[in-house]
Amino acid sequence: MQDIRATDYHTAGEPFRIVTAGVPEIPGATVLERREHAQGDEQVDAVRRLLVNEPRGHADMYGCFVVPPDDDGAHFGVLFWHKDGYSTACGHGTIALGAWAVRSRLVDAVPDGETDVVIDVPSGRVTATVSCVAGEVRGVSFRNVPAYVLGHGIAVNTSRGPVQVDISYGGAIYASVDASVLGLSVDPDHYGDLLALGREIKWRLNGTEWAQHPSEPRLDGIYGTILFEDLGRRSDGPHQRNITVFADGEVDRSPCGSGTSARIALLASSGQLAPDQVLTHDSVVGTRFLGRVVQELEAEGRPAYVSEVRGMAYRTGEHQFVLEANDPVGLGFALR
Repeated sequence: MQDIRATDYHTAGEPFRIVTAGVPEIPGATVLERREHAQGDEQVDAVRRLLVNEPRGHADMYGCFVVPPDDDGAHFGVLFWHKDGYSTACGHGTIALGAWAVRSRLVDAVPDGETDVVIDVPSGRVTATVSCVAGEVRGVSFRNVPAYVLGHGIAVNTSRGPVQVDISYGGAIYASVDASVLGLSVDPDHYGDLLALGREIKWRLNGTEWAQHPSEPRLDGIYGTILFEDLGRRSDGPHQRNITVFADGEVDRSPCGSGTSARIALLASSGQLAPDQVLTHDSVVGTRFLGRVVQELEAEGRPAYVSEVRGMAYRTGEHQFVLEANDPVGLGFALR
């Protein structure tokens, strides 16, 4: 770990650290297999810990390792990580990876128009479509794996009383709850309470049947809690604001890309988001994604929706990280 290189981006305020050199080889025939290996490989995981922990990272850091794709149909594969491990999907990261792949010329892009960047992630194959004007990246959208509803109106007891929770899958499993029923609004003033309740709801559900993927146990687990606030309707569709609490108490600064897909499944299935409408999805810090349904189909024996989520990512830094042999904090630490 004498020379680890990374390019940092943020997507709608949420950090994303793309590691470009210094990671040991991660074997596996598929990205999902590589994720499983990384989880048990101390040398690989030491790189994650070094980059996500303080003093090089922080408790809400996010990043990835770029790995080979499953086959020639994708440009590359990726393993997403955070302070507590490896996630199965990451929409804001997919947007950042699309911008990075074009800007680094890993993928040749048309200077005026749209270019597809195909990426294998643990939950499947996704596509980031990068829009350029005069050779500059102006926006990125991504098409996710099919999203679908797993449960409606699940009763959960919380420290603020019982709530009704909806469960949906958008590359990872999310629990959605209306923040207003908890006496909260989605704004920075309520950040501490929202974080605590999101974490509480996740762990109350995580060991239940609602945390199980219909066919792939490696995708099991409630990844996050989406506490949303309904802001009414715009002329083109619903307008909501959310805060997503994922892993063990991390808070997404963006509107959450895979979480937006999970919300789209709930809204489309209930008739609140028509095929020709757009979900305007805001974050707790005021940034925005736009989401829509691009295809209705069946997945896992139930109605499902392929979503397109649009946002933008911005480069924030180029880094060379080292770990000196006599560094007393070693791989670092996490404080919240």
